[in-house]
Amino acid sequence: MTTLPRSAVFINAAEVAVCTGPARASENADPAGVLHGVAVAVVNGVVEALGPQDDVLAQHPHLERVNCAGRTLTPGFVDSHTHAVFGRYRVEEYALRCTGVPYMEIARRGGGINASVRDLRGRGEDELVEMALPRLDEMLRGGTTTAEVKSGYGLSTESEIKTLRAIRRLNDLQPIELIPTFLGGHEVPPEYRDNRAAYVDLLVEEMIPAVAEAGLARFCDVFMEPGVFGRDETERILRAGLAHGLRPKLHADELEGSGGAELAAELGAASADHLGDISEAGIAALAASSTVATLLPGTLFFLGRPRWAPGRALLDAGATVALATDFNPGSSPTPSMHFILTAGCSRMGMSPAESLRAATAGGAAALELTDGRGTLAPGAPGDLVLWRASSAAEIPYRLAAPIIEGVWKAGERVV
Repeated sequence: MTTLPRSAVFINAAEVAVCTGPARASENADPAGVLHGVAVAVVNGVVEALGPQDDVLAQHPHLERVNCAGRTLTPGFVDSHTHAVFGRYRVEEYALRCTGVPYMEIARRGGGINASVRDLRGRGEDELVEMALPRLDEMLRGGTTTAEVKSGYGLSTESEIKTLRAIRRLNDLQPIELIPTFLGGHEVPPEYRDNRAAYVDLLVEEMIPAVAEAGLARFCDVFMEPGVFGRDETERILRAGLAHGLRPKLHADELEGSGGAELAAELGAASADHLGDISEAGIAALAASSTVATLLPGTLFFLGRPRWAPGRALLDAGATVALATDFNPGSSPTPSMHFILTAGCSRMGMSPAESLRAATAGGAAALELTDGRGTLAPGAPGDLVLWRASSAAEIPYRLAAPIIEGVWKAGERVV
């Protein structure tokens, strides 16, 4: 659905978090960029002015006024890592994990990613679209206005193309702007288990060229993990993607360290995601690069992992950090960026201001969006969330509470 640009001026907010500060908090720098006594003018879907309320009102006397009534205004969330197009949820696997069966053991029994592959292959494109729409509505109601969506549950040329076409159609059917990623390297499908090299050949020689020719994806991603794709396979796939204009991303160092963060930095990837078992060398590599460290605490929480990605260490080293949901049917079935903020603070050592910036401007950086997305700076899209909270710091404190008052996309109220 193309959201028609609208104009309005937002007044009487207790705080406006513009999220234009540095990734890391310091004595003189606030990542959330919290301002008081300011108004935000959105004209034709774009932030045109932000400043003292009386001045903005004088400049825009005829705009519709949105009275924030002492609430807090932030940019819309940019959820930079999701798998929101899939078939059914895998509830039965959660029940097994609750009895102590590990995730990788469930995968060995035929569950995990390949269970979703079998399911998705049996569904048509129309059905995938219809199943995804209510999930995207949940994301929107949780304040997400831009989201990356990956393929990766098809693992055949036909089914990967089908998924990416569904994502393209969904972009026209609802307000969230969707950024498509090709993840044919999500797993080796069962029919190639005895011939991994042939599947990598298929990815490089058939899938990637087909996806690029059809203009169906912006990024190419690979799940680099022991037992999934190794370094050499990952590098070959990502370099093939680069050769066809697809920017690299990595599922890196999620459950076991494998040098994924280092490879991401070496390739100049847009982001290295997960990082639950990143090494000191990996932290240093990301800090010295432009590659964004995307942390997915919902996954670690849902899988019951005792070790969490080192958000504090990454920030202190100088890396840019993003927070995202990893919304998927197996290891993180949540669309709630609000919960992710809290987990970033409570489990990864981030401050409320750092977590908010990571979920907005940080997510935009992970998607290489350069239009001001994830901020409320002049020239940025008019994507805003109004919270029933007296401060930005209260948002992660109110653990997943239903405190969103309204959501705007390009100045149009959509929630």
